[in-house]
Amino acid sequence: MPARISPVDHAFRTEWAPLVATLLRETRSLQLAEDVVSEAFVEASVRWRTDGAPRRPGAWLLTTARRKAVDQIRRQQRFDERLPVLAADLDDPPDERAHHLVDDQLALIAGCAHPALDAEAQVALTLRYVCGLSTEQIAHSFMVPTETMKKRLTRAKSKVDAAGVPFTVPDHERLPDRLTAVCGVIYAVFNEGYTSSVGPELVRGSLCDEAIWLSELLCELAPDDGEVHGLAGLILLTDSRRYSRTDANGLPVLLEDQDRTDWDTGKIERGLRHLARSASSSGIGPYRLMGSIAGLHARSTSVETTPWARIAGLYGALIALHDSPVLRLNQAAALAWSEGPATGLALIDELAHELDDYSYFHSSRAALLAKLDRTDDAVAAYERAIALTSNEAEIRWMTLRHSSIAGEA
Repeated sequence: MPARISPVDHAFRTEWAPLVATLLRETRSLQLAEDVVSEAFVEASVRWRTDGAPRRPGAWLLTTARRKAVDQIRRQQRFDERLPVLAADLDDPPDERAHHLVDDQLALIAGCAHPALDAEAQVALTLRYVCGLSTEQIAHSFMVPTETMKKRLTRAKSKVDAAGVPFTVPDHERLPDRLTAVCGVIYAVFNEGYTSSVGPELVRGSLCDEAIWLSELLCELAPDDGEVHGLAGLILLTDSRRYSRTDANGLPVLLEDQDRTDWDTGKIERGLRHLARSASSSGIGPYRLMGSIAGLHARSTSVETTPWARIAGLYGALIALHDSPVLRLNQAAALAWSEGPATGLALIDELAHELDDYSYFHSSRAALLAKLDRTDDAVAAYERAIALTSNEAEIRWMTLRHSSIAGEA
């Protein structure tokens, strides 16, 4: 029987980001907002144990955090101009909180993904302040020492101060561009979880879960944006295959070998709903197109019945929006299924000068070379792929494939 979640733990999961967002707007200090919200949860862990959880935990925590912010500001003799706002808000009825909540959270997410910050800082700040992960949890997710991640977060916050990052809702003209940046950060979190670049595991589910939560939160904050719903659909549909992607030993399982009865039908249904919302919006963006590809996979009963020609066409549309050799590699892989391995290999080989340092280029070549009985070339391609791979599970799997093919030579 699963352990019962305490009221404080439940409140932390649901209230951390909204509270930080609200206090950030009111104090204009990311560090102060984090400090007072953390202190409010510490107080809750003591008070609620003896007094019981309040009827409105979020309102209790917000009032407590505001009082602690007032105390800190008074002690520090700083942010004097913000003191009247905070003091007045202490007497707000609980329902007044909803008035600013959506804007506060969108401002927090947009600030964490501000273009003045590099990708590492964006991801670290998003996981800390939007998802509420502790420094230890973020360090564990990225498999670095806690002290290293603490320094990264400190540097990220220093960049926020130095760049004067505004934690405000972008104006109407800039909102689409900022949402694109936010979507990019969320997708980066998901990709690192779904196919880990380093470490012993192929999939890090905690990061996938955070990305799903973030993408659906963003849909609530920007409900009319088609690309936001496209991203949520893409992530859910892709992650529906999570538990069929590795075997009992943690090694990768190729799409054609996956047991589709293990695919998560609940995530597929949610993903398709988001995709439908995306399709009802004007314009076609990359997340909607990638989500459509994931949707075709999710609806197919086998690799043989998958509409590979349609998938190749969708990759063509993506390439027309933003050409990249990785997209052309994916399109070539789809064409290998629809038109045969020789066609796919010819297209992949055209990318050699651009993707020679990309492990999936060589592993894709190796798979097609093996199907064409070019054993020696397949062995060499796997050797190159192994040399370029950092993930231990993928190295083990490709080593087994290499040994198996080499034994046939």
